[in-house]
Amino acid sequence: MAQTQETRAVNTAQPIRAKRRISRKAITAWLFVLPILLLFLVVVIGPSFAAVYYSFTDWSGIGPAEWVGTANFRKLLFEDMSFRKAFGNNVIWMAIFLIVPVALALLAAGVLAPVKRGGMAFRAAIFIPYILPTVIVAQVWRYLLSPTQGVGAALANVGILGFDKAFLGQSSTALYAIAFVNNWQWWGFLMVLFLAAMQNIPHDLYEAARLDGASAWQEFRFVTIPGIMPTLVFMLLMTAIWSFLIFDYVYILTQGGPAGSSEVLGTLLYKNAFNRFEAGYASALGLTMSFFAGVIICIYIALRRREAE
Repeated sequence: MAQTQETRAVNTAQPIRAKRRISRKAITAWLFVLPILLLFLVVVIGPSFAAVYYSFTDWSGIGPAEWVGTANFRKLLFEDMSFRKAFGNNVIWMAIFLIVPVALALLAAGVLAPVKRGGMAFRAAIFIPYILPTVIVAQVWRYLLSPTQGVGAALANVGILGFDKAFLGQSSTALYAIAFVNNWQWWGFLMVLFLAAMQNIPHDLYEAARLDGASAWQEFRFVTIPGIMPTLVFMLLMTAIWSFLIFDYVYILTQGGPAGSSEVLGTLLYKNAFNRFEAGYASALGLTMSFFAGVIICIYIALRRREAE
């Protein structure tokens, strides 16, 4: 009888000890995560709620803020022509980067995928521009695009005319010149991702396609593209989001000029917050940018759900 009671006590104590071990592990895990959670709360969550509040105020960034309701958003959507121009430039920028670098990356990845000897050297050479600092890349291309000292001037000296123009100084070409510079750095990163996805496609699919008489283009269209579709769709999503957040290249090369021809939402926000000291209006502009990014994410989620179904 005593042995039965001891057995019951042991059986009862074992689940209690297991629960204590689980709780200790959970507490230990949360203690390790706590510092980054606190940092996230201070750096991200706190400023996000502050931006929501200040978007409804007239605030210079210093001192008390005056509540104005939705006046900033009404001005943004119905009165501010610079916002419409900047938004249009962001849409053009997104269209460029959803087509040009993606197409170049797919082409380069498709060419390099079957290469075995020396392929790593080509991949590294194409990827190197992505790891260079943005400021350095922008300054180098500023000199290369100079009409008096750059590549265009050198070509003009040997009789090849038409490229000795101030591409960054003309309203008709400034935005596209900046996009060219950014694309030079960006497409190599896409190529590496697409190449990694292509190398995970089973070779049996390609062999089956060849047995069916498929051409190289048909293999790429019906085997390669479906095989890398998750990576392709995700990078299209990220490219679309980053297109609305572009700031560095535009600000370094033209600061939105000339005459606002290369102005984007990021540079417009910066000017309103730190040049014109309209921090409340800049907060409203930042929330608008976040809204557009959220719309793109919702579209991506809807497409993923449809694909899963």
